[in-house]
Amino acid sequence: MFGTPSLSTGAVTLRNARVPAAAMGSIGNGSVASVDIEIADGRIAAIRPAGSAPISGPSHEMDQGLVLPAFVDIHTHLDKGQIWPRKENPDGTWMGALLAVANDRERMWAAEDVERRFDFALRCAYAHGTAAIRTHLDSAPPQHEISWALFEKMRDKWAGRIELQAAAIVGPDTLVTPHELDTVARQVKASGGLMGGSVATFDRSKEAMLRVVEKAGELGIDLDLHTDETGNPDAHALLHLAEAVLETGYTGKVMAGHCCVLTVQDERTVRTTIDKAVEAGIAIVSLPMCNIYLQDRDNANGRVRTPIRRGATLLNEFKTAGAVVAIASDNTRDPFYAYGDLDGVEVLREGARILQFDHPQDMAWDWVRAVGSAPAAHAGFAYKAVIEPSAPADLVLFRARTWTELNSRPQADRIVLRQGKAIDTTLPDYRELDDLME
Repeated sequence: MFGTPSLSTGAVTLRNARVPAAAMGSIGNGSVASVDIEIADGRIAAIRPAGSAPISGPSHEMDQGLVLPAFVDIHTHLDKGQIWPRKENPDGTWMGALLAVANDRERMWAAEDVERRFDFALRCAYAHGTAAIRTHLDSAPPQHEISWALFEKMRDKWAGRIELQAAAIVGPDTLVTPHELDTVARQVKASGGLMGGSVATFDRSKEAMLRVVEKAGELGIDLDLHTDETGNPDAHALLHLAEAVLETGYTGKVMAGHCCVLTVQDERTVRTTIDKAVEAGIAIVSLPMCNIYLQDRDNANGRVRTPIRRGATLLNEFKTAGAVVAIASDNTRDPFYAYGDLDGVEVLREGARILQFDHPQDMAWDWVRAVGSAPAAHAGFAYKAVIEPSAPADLVLFRARTWTELNSRPQADRIVLRQGKAIDTTLPDYRELDDLME
């Protein structure tokens, strides 16, 4: 929806809006302010207490509706997205997903196929109100040549709408194979990306983490890795990553995703791992929707049972210990997660329910930073996801007034402003991709 004519020019005052203090840069402040937001030339010109000054020019009555910054989705897989119709997960397990994606990638991931699905995903995210995305790209040779060339093309095509970053993802065997690691890392360097990989239960986990940290340090690139995406308590990839960072003196940015295994390990191991990760400056991103979809699923021999250990990592504990924390979409409509639409509202809503960061209620609003300013600052995006004077007026407007109103409905009537102008929030039709699914 486009809202009202007053939201079409990039110059308007949003009257009587409610904005969480955390969205205006107040860390740890759970309050919500009633404000008037003046927008001029596509930027926020002023923020004043609601009704405190006369308003000249066009205005839009918010009626105490919430305003949030456009979202930052720091962990996605845009190259995998939307393949579910042609390649389902046969049993819903993590291994089933891994094998299904590998098969589809080897058969189908030519540049045109990936580009169309990639662009479809970005149009979904844009319509929902996302301004910055980091995607992981399957980069096992020879796919790295296709994926990274396409990423560079899409980064340029979407500049000014969605700011894009990319991180390589390879298996642990690649990380301990020097020439393969070097090949991928140099492609990443040339494309302006981040190095990454996926390590869970792997008998050379410590070596794998040391090698990838050393290579990133050698080439001067940042890191974003999948760590411990498993319920096997013998996995220690995050601990090994932290040790590698500290032992090598690596000074780049590091993010670790998933960290599921902490939910099944003993208290001493958990404490040691969290403390080491914080000491090493590792940011943590939880992927709650994907993790509860895959973890502890066991459909062996046609059996279906209810999962008990859901695998969503100890994000509250990481935050309390001082780590930068985020939540993100992860996969969408592929064998790793059959659902999702790159919607920051859904990520926040489901994150609150799964990770239980909605209490104490007066501090729940601080978690809007987890889909905005916290990952934006860690990643170094130009887009800061903060509502403040001089910032671009990249905002999402809601009729919802409170935390429970926001998180009880999909908010399909939201208005998305980019540079102060309401955009078309019509979502692309899945039928566009039907010919790719045959």
